[in-house]
This record gives sequence, structure tokens and C-alpha cells, in this order.
Amino acid sequence: MSVSLPHAIAVWRRNASLYRRTWKVTILPNFFEPILYLAGLGIGIGAYITEMDGVSYAAFLAPGLLCVAAMTGASFDATYNVFVRLNFEKAYDGMLTTPIEPDDILAGEILWALTRTLIYGGGFYVVALGFGLIPMPFGLLALVAVPLAGLLFAAIGLAFTLRIKTIDMFSFYFTLFLTPLFLFSDVFFPLAERLPGYLLPVAEALPLLHPVRLTRLAFKGEFGWVMLWDLAYIAVASAVLVYFARQVMRQRLTS
Repeated sequence: MSVSLPHAIAVWRRNASLYRRTWKVTILPNFFEPILYLAGLGIGIGAYITEMDGVSYAAFLAPGLLCVAAMTGASFDATYNVFVRLNFEKAYDGMLTTPIEPDDILAGEILWALTRTLIYGGGFYVVALGFGLIPMPFGLLALVAVPLAGLLFAAIGLAFTLRIKTIDMFSFYFTLFLTPLFLFSDVFFPLAERLPGYLLPVAEALPLLHPVRLTRLAFKGEFGWVMLWDLAYIAVASAVLVYFARQVMRQRLTS
């Protein structure tokens, strides 16, 4: 990518200035959803589960829901908001009348999606820390895992958004893609203990599994080849999807 950092930051600043007008409304559902899951499942169902994976059920949920918060923060901005700016507001067409290039727009949108990730993921992190669910000092490594999760789902969301023609397609993205990830990515139960062996390689293809497992291993201070595999998956998948999104964005904005 041929990116001008000042131009990418200009795109980021535009989004940030718009967000300052609406954050009080938009932050509530995305911020409180994982907290409600933590309270309802961790405290409610957790009262009937002695422990899971060697810790309380609430502590087991914390790293998974932290990554869910990051996924949600990045996904909503890289899907609906980008689609509206591209197709309804025609904001990108206006940007291209300035020295800003398509690569700058893409980089700025990724930076803004990561910012939303840090807002929601960071908020959940503070709440979980207050409940004593973030072990120290290894819990600090989650501050690296959260933006990695945001980068991955920003790349997925942008690659999807730039290919669809109608906004109605997002119902498939959120219902048939993100919801199954939410339920079957090691968030609520250890996949290795519940899935038959022949399905475990299939589970490794799920993008949410890798930041969740990476965060959980970091919390436990277990560093090994599994963590390296999760990091490699996130890095390669993000790079491939960003490259794909770049090709489509350049085609759509310059044709």
C-alpha cells in the first residue's frame, strides 16, 4: 500500500469528529452487550459451575468476551458505517477530489476501526479488571491482543462491505457469520473438550477463536507454539484481507 500517513489521519479525524456527535447513543449497545453477558452468564450460570479450565466461570468468560467486544467495535464500523460513507453519503468521492488516495481512505478506515476497538475493548477490560477477572501481570498482554482482534475483524468487515451491493446483506454477515463465531469460538466453553476430534481442524478456521485463545493463554502465562500459530493466523489473514479490500476499493473508487 502507498499510504500517506497525514492523509490517513485526516480520514481518521473526519470519522472521529462525526463520532463525537453520536457517541452517547452508539456506545451503549456495543459497550454493554459483553458486560451483560459477563453478568448474566458469569454470575448467573457461574453460580452453578464450580470452575472451568481451572478458574471460575466468570474468569473463563472474561478473555473471550474481551475479544467479542473488540470484534463488535471493529465490525460495526467496518460494515454499516463504511457502506453508508461509500454508497449513500459519497464521502469517499469527495475525499478523492483532494490529494487523498484510495489507499489513504482504506488506512484511515482501518485506523478508525481500531480506535473503536480500543474504546469498546478497553472499556470491557476496565470493567473486568474491577471485578478481579484480569490476572496480573500477564493480563496486560491483552492490551496487545485487543487491537490484533480489531485489525482482523476490521479487515474481514471491509473485505465483505466493499463487495456487497445492498445494505440488507449485513443481516447475513451478522446473523450467519458473527453469531456462530460468538457461540463456537472458545468463548463459553473449551472447544477441545466438547467437539469431536474431526471437527477441531474445522474450528481452527474460525477467526474469532485465535484472538480468544491468544488472550486466554496470555492470561494464564502459557507461551508456546499454539500462541505463535494464533499470532500467525491473525497476521496472515489480516494481510490477505486488507490486500483484497485494497484491490476492490481502488477498483470501485477509480472506475
